[in-house]
Amino acid sequence: MSRPTVYCPALFLTAPASNQGKTTITAALARYYRELGKVVRVFKTGPDYLDPQILTQASGQPVEQLDIWMAGEAYCQEKLYLAAQEADLILVEGAMGMFDGEPSSADLAARFGIPMAIVMDVKGMAQTAAALATGLANFRDDVQVAGLIANRCGSERHAQLIRDALPETLPLLASLKRDDSVTLPERHLGLVQAEEVKEELEERFQAAVTWLTETPDNGLLTLPEPVAFYSTIEENAADEPDLEPVLLGKTIGIAKDAAFSFIYDANLIALEKLGAKVVFFSPLNDKTLPQVDALWLPGGYPELHAQALSENHAIRTEIQHFYESGKAILAECGGMLYSLETLTDLEEETYPMLGILEGQGAMRGKRGCQGMQTAELPQGEIRGHAHHRSRSANTPEPVGYGRRQRHPAPGEALYQDKGLTASYLHLFFPSNLTAIGKLFLPSSIGENR
Repeated sequence: MSRPTVYCPALFLTAPASNQGKTTITAALARYYRELGKVVRVFKTGPDYLDPQILTQASGQPVEQLDIWMAGEAYCQEKLYLAAQEADLILVEGAMGMFDGEPSSADLAARFGIPMAIVMDVKGMAQTAAALATGLANFRDDVQVAGLIANRCGSERHAQLIRDALPETLPLLASLKRDDSVTLPERHLGLVQAEEVKEELEERFQAAVTWLTETPDNGLLTLPEPVAFYSTIEENAADEPDLEPVLLGKTIGIAKDAAFSFIYDANLIALEKLGAKVVFFSPLNDKTLPQVDALWLPGGYPELHAQALSENHAIRTEIQHFYESGKAILAECGGMLYSLETLTDLEEETYPMLGILEGQGAMRGKRGCQGMQTAELPQGEIRGHAHHRSRSANTPEPVGYGRRQRHPAPGEALYQDKGLTASYLHLFFPSNLTAIGKLFLPSSIGENR
């Protein structure tokens, strides 16, 4: 028997480009409705670690990724369905521009019938903002657009010029004044991690609620119309019927601190589905490893803490012994940089790292690599993405490369040695749970080398 349809108000915040204010406005809405006593579930389109940290703090609820390519339609549909059962409002923040990427934010909104609100920084234009919004709204017939949110509006006269130029079918939902007190802090890979500026974020959220409520004729302060959410999983059926809990009885130690925090909640859930227990440790502060069977060194900002990581000799020695014992270690991006022999930071200072993977890492300013890739590993194909502004040199021969989503050139190198798997790629575990289970079993890595 199929499960019943669930109805929940929902809104998808999109934009013509990046840096229009989507995250600021999504966070402001989440906090506004949370303060009204509503349960707000927020989702982020595409691979992103930093925005979800901000949105989690704003909403008080976990924030997960929705990406049709990385996770699959059925996965996204089930996440929305489960959220609709508990939420008073679902917000989805898009990535880049409305139609950018394959699949795009518009593809996701159209697939699940969620109306889109176009966020646009209107500084320096008036009627042109209306023309751009109208073009976006009418570009595809399968996308429903609820209206325009004019961000950084200079005055009520400015807003009126935009409002008068919009067609009746495309209302001006809100005209939000320029206010630097609500702008979220940033750094070289995007927003600053929420834990680093928790108190400052609270101040900005409160300012953002005032920012919203002081806006005249603000259609955002009324819940949007309910959207129907469905499930493809039969009632009382397991969502992964053939999944073997191969990590049952195993404990995975996960590096988590200011240097390592790029961790999808979906990946933690995936490890638990495989039977594993997860515990966290800090390569910055801890002197000993917890009692674990495998390690995950995720991405983050090791370059900002290279000296402290280098000077924690005790934990470096423990991880080196862990590697020498042949136990499984997964090192992603920043975790891979930590695994190398040395790391040169943004100030061009070089520090010793773990040395469990041959090679040297170095930051390279604003140049970098990003994009969706499939890790073609001996254990199976796992989807993920690259986003880094560093390079590695003198590394060993890889066991494979990432397959880029839309380009024939080889993607990121994939390294395996003893129980170690290392790459610049950030893996999305739910895309292939069977392969992930093998990566955390050292015998599986050895068998496939």
